[in-house]
Amino acid sequence: MTVREDQIERESGTKGIYGVVEKPDCAVIIAVDDGQIHLVQQYRYSVGSRYWELPQGAWESSPKVDPLTLAKGELQEETGLIAGNMVAVGQQLIAYGFLKQTCHIYLATELTQTQRKLDIEEEDLITQSFSIEEFEAMIIAGDIQDIVTTGAWGLAKLKGLIVS
Repeated sequence: MTVREDQIERESGTKGIYGVVEKPDCAVIIAVDDGQIHLVQQYRYSVGSRYWELPQGAWESSPKVDPLTLAKGELQEETGLIAGNMVAVGQQLIAYGFLKQTCHIYLATELTQTQRKLDIEEEDLITQSFSIEEFEAMIIAGDIQDIVTTGAWGLAKLKGLIVS
């Protein structure tokens, strides 16, 4: 990750500073099988709490990795699941007012359970499956607040890839 402050000149001619955070592209995975969606929960330092969210992440050591390879890797790392079928849903920009990062969204089905391969910073991560109805109720109730999770879910539903 890099953080920079750019000296800018607005259309009006006034000068200013614009802060930009740059991070490698990430992937988020909607893993659904038999009416169940697989979520992960971990402590998020920046907000000081634990939250449920879709499996997601970036590989800082391989910033140019193919998004599908990244999605498959993150799914197995965090949940231990391997998908027999991965469909590209689309991509979204995260907080583009200050963050330069694209999130690639995948729908994973035909899931097989294997061993998780957690990174050291994920040692407190837990995984659990929920019914689609429970998951959507968690979003509505505010128990799920991650914009990547809700944005990915919304896009997949609007494209007709999720039937609940």
